[in-house]
Amino acid sequence: MRVPTSTSRRALLTAALAAAAAGACSGPANSSAAPADPARRTAAGSGSPSAAAPTTTTEPGRDRERDRRRIDDLIGRMTLDQKIGQLFVMRVYGHSATRPDPADVAANRNEIGVANAAELIAKYHVGGVMYLGWAHNIRDPHQVAALSVGIQKAALASSAPVPVLISTDQEYGTVARIGAPATLFPGAMALGAGGSAADVRTAARTAGAELAALGIRQDYAPVADVNVNPANPVIGVRSFGADPKAVARLVAAQVAGYQAAGVAATAKHFPGHGDTSVDSHVGLPVITHSRKEWERLDAPPFRAAIEAGIDSIMTAHLLFPALDPADDPATLSRPILTGVLREELGYDGVVVTDSLGMQGVRKKYGDGRVPVLALRAGVDQLLNPPDLALAFQGVREAVRAGELSEDRIDRSLWRVLELKARRGLFDDPYTSDRAVNRTVGTREHRATADRIAERTTTLITNRGGLLPLSPDRHRELLVVGVDAPAPSGTGGPPTAVLARALSGLGFRAEALPTGTAASPGPSAERIAAAVAAARGRDAVVVATYDIVAGSTQRTLVARLVATGVPVVHLALRNPYDIARLGGRGTAPGASLATYCWTDVELRAAARVIAGRTAPRGKLPVAVREADHPSRVLYPIGHGLTY
Repeated sequence: MRVPTSTSRRALLTAALAAAAAGACSGPANSSAAPADPARRTAAGSGSPSAAAPTTTTEPGRDRERDRRRIDDLIGRMTLDQKIGQLFVMRVYGHSATRPDPADVAANRNEIGVANAAELIAKYHVGGVMYLGWAHNIRDPHQVAALSVGIQKAALASSAPVPVLISTDQEYGTVARIGAPATLFPGAMALGAGGSAADVRTAARTAGAELAALGIRQDYAPVADVNVNPANPVIGVRSFGADPKAVARLVAAQVAGYQAAGVAATAKHFPGHGDTSVDSHVGLPVITHSRKEWERLDAPPFRAAIEAGIDSIMTAHLLFPALDPADDPATLSRPILTGVLREELGYDGVVVTDSLGMQGVRKKYGDGRVPVLALRAGVDQLLNPPDLALAFQGVREAVRAGELSEDRIDRSLWRVLELKARRGLFDDPYTSDRAVNRTVGTREHRATADRIAERTTTLITNRGGLLPLSPDRHRELLVVGVDAPAPSGTGGPPTAVLARALSGLGFRAEALPTGTAASPGPSAERIAAAVAAARGRDAVVVATYDIVAGSTQRTLVARLVATGVPVVHLALRNPYDIARLGGRGTAPGASLATYCWTDVELRAAARVIAGRTAPRGKLPVAVREADHPSRVLYPIGHGLTY
């Protein structure tokens, strides 16, 4: 990958921005352009409660007044289409900004009407591009960095030369777009089990440095939802836990870490997605909390994020009748986004929608109306519409018809451009091979991730002091269980990773996966094979994944226990599995929770099993009886050690 040198990068960017300020943007200057002093800019038709410019944390060494002048000059020279385009964050297929593979060119033409990222920017002037694994944006760190450089070059060569804010979903744990050789950290609930704000801040700052080296300057993390519902199908271990105060503390730490590394953090999903049994990707959840319950349960992490100077907040596609009785999701709710988020909580930073391709926001209105309604509600960035042409045209027509004022567009545009300035994109939007080599996946970063992971593994039960296992007494091990597919590029399969890690610690461990499906679970034949293989072993490690009432994973564990061989249970995802394994004579000898099944968590669990490190994690959620949810088996804060 060849990128401009430091000197030529600055020269190119300076020339591009000077051209924009001098009127290089195509089309006539708008008579309704924002006034030079953004503090006097009105918010007519906006949903922004204040006439003042967005209030944001000043970064060290940043010339805020220079940024104000530069942003106002840009806005004053932009056409309506260029302004609208800056509010969209779009997917695009391919590993290269100009030369994607033919199949990706075809996908782009079919879905967006362009061939590649460069054409997307030229045609729609998009202000953001979101990287996705399934869009084939991610192969290896140097390729990702080259893609980022190509996107920025295309943006600065366009008729509206404004750097692009490149983003991704990198929560770690179960949601990670960037995999190895980048450093992988424990996910939110694992970090919640560790309970250390310092560890959370360190992980985020290190992760943010790696993202920035790849050219990614906005991360859709942290998850600020408080997971009070064990049946939540979409949040779960993506949350730090079920205690609002603990979640708030760790959310603030993660915000500080990412933004110290120059990456915009994004708290999600406002006003709170932690108590739902419906996945908003496929349906429209309803949160039944009262206003007082929202204040107590859902609001604290978002308040903490705002106090920490959060750059952006993502909306939720769900109904929250206590905050807005209308039959509209929060993404389209002015009472929620303007009345609660902006006016009551005092937030005036960037508000970004969750993906507009999700069914939770598409059920009532057409894809051309949803972006208009979101802007009317108080949104600034429109993320990943399923039909960009239709969405773009819908916003343009709404402005021309007077439903949205151009001043309303300017208000959101100012926030977006100010965020880009704050994150340094106007000074230098590029990255380089050198930045990748010295930052991404370094030995020091990987060691940091391993140390943090060791402090998250939670020992829930340990009957008779079975753990730790010793190679002297338990040399022959069998590792069985579900090999759930790991998040993109994050390792696996779990049984093989565990067996390899345990073998490296002095055991002779053999992996025998029982299938990849958590439900209905392993077949009778797989169970019989596992039981036969267990006989004669010194111990068995059995991995489970989200056991439900009818899952044959329960049968597998019970049959293994019945062999008389010591059984160590490992919950790979949700820590609630032990609640379905507690019958007399069928419970495993010991049970641990890792909160995810990526390599970093599994290696840490192996070290705990082997006694190389003591378990230190504490449950960040309560584990309740499976058949009597009102009864708590293991409360928040439970965790054994040795």
